[in-house]
Amino acid sequence: MRFLLDDEQREFARSLDGMLTAADTPGAARAWAAGDTAPGRALWARLAESGVLALAVPERHEGLGPLPLELAVAFVELGRHAVPGPLVETVAAAAFLDRLDRLDGLDGLDGLGRLDRLGQAGAAADWLPRIAGGKALVSLCVPAASGPYALDPDAADAVLVVDGDTVRLAATTGPLQPSADPVRRLARPLGGTVLARGPAVAAAASHAAEVAALATAAQSLGLGRALLDRTVGYVGRRTQFGVAIGSFQAVKHRLADTLIALEFAQPLLHSAALALAAGADHASAEIAAAKVTAGEAAYTAARTALQLHGAVGYTEELDLALWIRKARPLRDAWGTPAACRARVLAG
Repeated sequence: MRFLLDDEQREFARSLDGMLTAADTPGAARAWAAGDTAPGRALWARLAESGVLALAVPERHEGLGPLPLELAVAFVELGRHAVPGPLVETVAAAAFLDRLDRLDGLDGLDGLGRLDRLGQAGAAADWLPRIAGGKALVSLCVPAASGPYALDPDAADAVLVVDGDTVRLAATTGPLQPSADPVRRLARPLGGTVLARGPAVAAAASHAAEVAALATAAQSLGLGRALLDRTVGYVGRRTQFGVAIGSFQAVKHRLADTLIALEFAQPLLHSAALALAAGADHASAEIAAAKVTAGEAAYTAARTALQLHGAVGYTEELDLALWIRKARPLRDAWGTPAACRARVLAG
């Protein structure tokens, strides 16, 4: 199996990196944390123009996918640049709606009729083209996999909640909850209209959770790489005893350990994406392995960055905090390390 990216995929990553480098993503992230979503929504529109969101949407609904490997490539760059918003949850919602649309009529949707008659228009036909075009942010909440809180429900155009074999469109949300990462705005979805129930809902939610775990792993990998790059740059400039602290052996070892952890995560991520694309039986275990490895590597990178930056690493004014504070929430989102290890052991 080939884990290396081809020329087109590498060029796609470079183009996203260039676009996001010029886009002032730290400014958009700080505005998002303060409740101003306009810069973030403008950034989402540019990502949609680049085809990022369409990678999770099938061609029959005006998308380009589903293409798990390309989606992972994109989310590495989104994590590298700390792009705000429910990116993972939106592509997971797209995966959920697509899978539910295809399962409808096979497993059945008990009592509420077919999916293509729900909500005045077909849910998939209505939402998927808008997601692909960057015109809709949909936050998917699957309490069994993602916890009880929806991400950025105040900014989302819709919040879908899957509880067992039932999916509903949330009517409102509770108050925002404190978060280790202020850019990740969390609230409990409340009430709403039941859209469908039945075995197909649970099956579609399971698939969506795997897509979400893969995208989160990719985000973590990009986040860890950004932290490592910034830390390497800092220790090359910061001097002590007349020399750069990056010349100290203890500092080199800490950076080398972080790099090794991130490098080990990359082939696991690519392998998981290929397994998901192929519909392999072992895809779930591979995604879990990628998720725990990338999440722990990013967390290691955050701890390294914090230690080697010293006191300045604690300051909110330094953009580094936007990455450091994201590492642990991403490590635990859509599958804690313990849950992922259990899935790997279960095969």
